[in-house]
Amino acid sequence: MSENVKIAMTINGLDLVFEPNITAFNKFTNEMMPDNKVAPATNYLRRIITKDTKENLEKILALPGGALKLTGAVNEKYSPELEIEIKN
Repeated sequence: MSENVKIAMTINGLDLVFEPNITAFNKFTNEMMPDNKVAPATNYLRRIITKDTKENLEKILALPGGALKLTGAVNEKYSPELEIEIKN
């Protein structure tokens, strides 16, 4: 996956543009704990949002479940599908 990825979307009429990268993605993954998911997701989104749409992000993060749903949408687009074949 290229490091120059931009993911643009509109949520509830608000435009958002994210620039995910492997460092931020890995940090998010490493911060996840069974009892702590919202804070890592929120921090991840704040790390990868463009300055121009940061204000809109805060409005979405104020909604219940906003951080987790949005993180899922961004990572679904960013993280590639892998074709895995197990050989014994």
